[in-house]
Amino acid sequence: MSLYVALQMDPIEDVSVTADSTFRIGLEAEARGHRLFQYTVDQLRYDEGRVIARGRPVTLNRQQGSHARFGDWAEVELTEFDVIWLRQDPPFDMAYVTSTHLLDRVHPRALVVNDPFWVRNCPEKLMVLDFPDLTPPTMISRDPVAFKAFRARHGEIIVKPLYGNGGAGVFHLKPGDPNLSALLETFAGINREPMIAQKYLPAVVKGDKRIILVDGEPVGAINRVPQEGEARSNMHVGGRAEQVGLTDREREICARIGPVLRDKGLIFTGIDVIDGWLTEINVTSPTGIQELERFDGINAAEAIWEAIERRVAAR
Repeated sequence: MSLYVALQMDPIEDVSVTADSTFRIGLEAEARGHRLFQYTVDQLRYDEGRVIARGRPVTLNRQQGSHARFGDWAEVELTEFDVIWLRQDPPFDMAYVTSTHLLDRVHPRALVVNDPFWVRNCPEKLMVLDFPDLTPPTMISRDPVAFKAFRARHGEIIVKPLYGNGGAGVFHLKPGDPNLSALLETFAGINREPMIAQKYLPAVVKGDKRIILVDGEPVGAINRVPQEGEARSNMHVGGRAEQVGLTDREREICARIGPVLRDKGLIFTGIDVIDGWLTEINVTSPTGIQELERFDGINAAEAIWEAIERRVAAR
């Protein structure tokens, strides 16, 4: 089966060939005989009944700096593709939401991964609310009084933007920290979105586990350890990836959420677990598959494409 595959992503010429998950997915696609076309979301448009992207055919290799070889610029109607990857990085703002509405108009004639309807309706920090017994105490609000009461109940807390990514804007606040009000005022001045607060989990200093699920099944995990003196374990802000296995509790979490992910067409997801507590379900642009492959030899990209090919064949 040879598929025509579009990568809707940030500029591929800027990615790291040893870290970027979309790049690894593209390499695996080529190894399976699929053709690649890459475009950025600003080149996506609705035009008199058609959804069109302006981009270029691309071939990939692992030589950083010359890892993407492009063909000529072209405009392609998205229904010409067999598979479209929705992989531009968040923030999950109205621009991101608009792109999912446009992709809705071609899915499932062209299979969009992940399903744009459910990407839009299952943002990372909100989907976990469906599983309150698996998550640490959580609150979403804009009310400073509510945040102060939440901290009074739980002591140390984490406060972060509801639609942020990569560890940006994440704050660890201890009891009596005088910066809470100023922090909330700062965010209120930037946008009208609520913030999310969660009880601080001290075990995060030992790592925040990223578990990769493919079509609802766990395929492996990496542990992301924060730098000394840092509350955030995201690799974007210097977190160190290390090899790790899955605990019984983590397999229980995956068994609970896996069927939901599969039913919603969320083929490639990455969940975050700290000390047995589910903190996020990443569906927009999850990462970690290259680190997993280096540590454990698990080719998650292969598993992802096998799941996609099954879905395309079943249409």
